[in-house]
Amino acid sequence: MNIISDMLTIIRGKREGIKPTHLMYKANLSHNQMKLYLNELIKKNLIEKTISKKDNRITITKSGRDFLLQYTRMKEFEKTFGL
Repeated sequence: MNIISDMLTIIRGKREGIKPTHLMYKANLSHNQMKLYLNELIKKNLIEKTISKKDNRITITKSGRDFLLQYTRMKEFEKTFGL
């Protein structure tokens, strides 16, 4: 969950989207790990992959932003009660 949260936070920080390679480096993932996570996040409609002639970009969806908000709230709740 922490890796997914980190990835979504990184993607959300880039308004125009992020290139997959840049995400891989910023999230400190191997290529194979990143592919697995990206496929899962796309399947769950948390991110979108845009392919153009110029480059490929990954952007966060509304569902992804909502997930990240709820996950952050859950982590804060957990800290509040020392869990």
